[in-house]
Amino acid sequence: MSKKNSKWERLKQWLWQERRVLVTSSSVAGSIIILRFLGLLQPFELAALDQLVRLRPKESVDERVVIVEINESDIKRAQKWPIPDADMARLLEKINSFKPRGIGLDIYRDLPQEPGHKALVKVSKSIPNLIGIERFQFETSLGVPPPPFLSQQQIGFNNFVYDIDGKVRRSLLYRYVNGEAYESFALKMALIYLEEEGVEPQPAQVNPNYLQLGRGVFKPFSSQDGAYVRADAGGYQILANFRSPDSFQTVSMSAVLDDKVAPDLMRDRLVLIGLKTSSTGDVFYTPYSYGFLKSAKPFFGVELHANFISQILSASLEERPLINVWPEAVEAVWIIIWSWLGAAFCWQFRSPKKSALSISLGSSCLIVGSYFAFCFGYWIPLVPPLLGMLSSGIVIISYLAHLEEELNRSKEFLQKVINTIADPIFVKDRDHHWIILNQAYCNFIGYPLETLIQNSDYDFFPQHEADVFWKQDELVFTTGKELENEEDFTDIRGNTHLIATKRSLHKDAVGNLFLVGVIRDITERKRIEEELKQTAAELSRSNEELKLSGDQLRHLAYHDPLTGLPNRKQFYERLQDSLELARSNNRLMALLFLDLDGFKQVNDTLGHDQGDQLLKVVSQRLTGCLRGSDTVSRLGGDEFTVILPAVPRVEDAARVADKILATLSQAFILGEHTVFVTVSIGVSLYPMNGEAVDILIKNADTAMYRAKELGRNRYEFF
Repeated sequence: MSKKNSKWERLKQWLWQERRVLVTSSSVAGSIIILRFLGLLQPFELAALDQLVRLRPKESVDERVVIVEINESDIKRAQKWPIPDADMARLLEKINSFKPRGIGLDIYRDLPQEPGHKALVKVSKSIPNLIGIERFQFETSLGVPPPPFLSQQQIGFNNFVYDIDGKVRRSLLYRYVNGEAYESFALKMALIYLEEEGVEPQPAQVNPNYLQLGRGVFKPFSSQDGAYVRADAGGYQILANFRSPDSFQTVSMSAVLDDKVAPDLMRDRLVLIGLKTSSTGDVFYTPYSYGFLKSAKPFFGVELHANFISQILSASLEERPLINVWPEAVEAVWIIIWSWLGAAFCWQFRSPKKSALSISLGSSCLIVGSYFAFCFGYWIPLVPPLLGMLSSGIVIISYLAHLEEELNRSKEFLQKVINTIADPIFVKDRDHHWIILNQAYCNFIGYPLETLIQNSDYDFFPQHEADVFWKQDELVFTTGKELENEEDFTDIRGNTHLIATKRSLHKDAVGNLFLVGVIRDITERKRIEEELKQTAAELSRSNEELKLSGDQLRHLAYHDPLTGLPNRKQFYERLQDSLELARSNNRLMALLFLDLDGFKQVNDTLGHDQGDQLLKVVSQRLTGCLRGSDTVSRLGGDEFTVILPAVPRVEDAARVADKILATLSQAFILGEHTVFVTVSIGVSLYPMNGEAVDILIKNADTAMYRAKELGRNRYEFF
């Protein structure tokens, strides 16, 4: 059988043995993928994402962004809401005097707030790096126009994207209105900072439809990314990679107006002015909005913008990871793998406690792996594979419990049946352990049932006997065919019996496999047969000696008695003659050493009589595929030689070797059995590989063993 066929057979055997695990894991994974596609798992996956965000190590304060907050105390001090334009003008003048890179007015100022509106307009026009906000009108929210005193280049939109649970986990970079692209407030502010770093927006090299800023490539969000299902992907969105709360330096409006802020705090930085009061309603929920035990503070709008700006700057300048997701096909494979692992663990251990422990360890590995992947910017599925592994494990454990119940019923039935039979009988499971034994078997080996049950042959028999038993059992399990074999059997008293064991497979209603073996003690019968054979052989030899003529004696001296081929003695003589002929005629001569592959297995499984029959057929095939001038000899066992006395070219010797390989690779019909064997061939040539008989023989033998090492069923030149 070729290596390719052998691998295919092993694969089919493995698939058959693991079919329950494969079917269970595939069914469970398919169901979970469908649930995920329908969006039923989305809330749980988003909650898992929030946990990953909160568990990350706290990052250092981003000093590039400073927040000037307007709190309740500032509103009381102004004695008016909204804050009068005069106070806002003074605040902008103060901040601008510190020479920041950009100022972001994260407050709607579309209407004058007297007194001081003219002053605010004047100050605003003197600050080219001032960015204001507007909000586009959508079905779910009203629009707010931008400050009228700022140019369109100084305006960024302020729309947030909400998930199904009301949280903000995404950031908008662009919105497209009537075919025109508008930049978000956060992107506008970030671009002001990046411009002085020499970074400008450009198409990404990996995909010209992606935005690249410095080192960062901002892949747009898709409606099916990560755990999302049919999400709103309008505009140019990215997944928000939030920093932990308190990641930005914050000062109050009053502190700035009262000159209590050091100029260096804002110099060459981005300054955001925004509300931090709950009464104004400018609060939002993010992954940080809920802790493990109690609610955390919500984010204010200015903090969200600070996070979005920081994310853009860090990705562009420091390669802080953006949140990436796998393609849907890869995520599906990921869910299938973990579902398979859950089923495989439980199928392998077959114990509720061990299965629960393995599932717990697997879940821990998955959670830890997902956490570290998230720390490096990858959001990979966590809830679906966890659910798949747990569900697959539960299904397998339930199935195993059903198998165990049916197994106990089958064992009880078989025990009652075999106890009525006088011959020793054993029943083994797929792991080669005894699960049922009748009293005759216990008496035969000499151990009580309680000692033997659930053990194996290796616990009670010599190693060489146990190896034979295991090999024969496995052959029946593998092929599914009934098999009878003669074996040695040593009992507790040290007596070795020759037994004939007939093995067969049986399956109960739910598919549990049992190997049933019936033993017959043939020790005495074999002894009598051997004595009769020896007597017959002696009589035959005596008769032959009386009848043999001189020619017959010579024939016996020079030929193998089994195959009729020249024996070792005649082989040496013919090799010497062929060598001298080649030397005198200045011709090539080839010597082929042949050794059968798999002959010992035929002897062990079918018996020596079938092995002898195989050798006879091999000799006939060899003689039939060679020239009359060639010599085929049997040196002994399964070793043959071929002498090619006159070889025109080296290629002719190779052609003969190929012909022998093809001839012997065909099936051998031995009575009721079909046998496949191959041959390994070593070739030595005169005069290239030696000029003496012994050297040519040695080199051909060496080449033959080289063919064995390289995989058998081939020939090798020395």
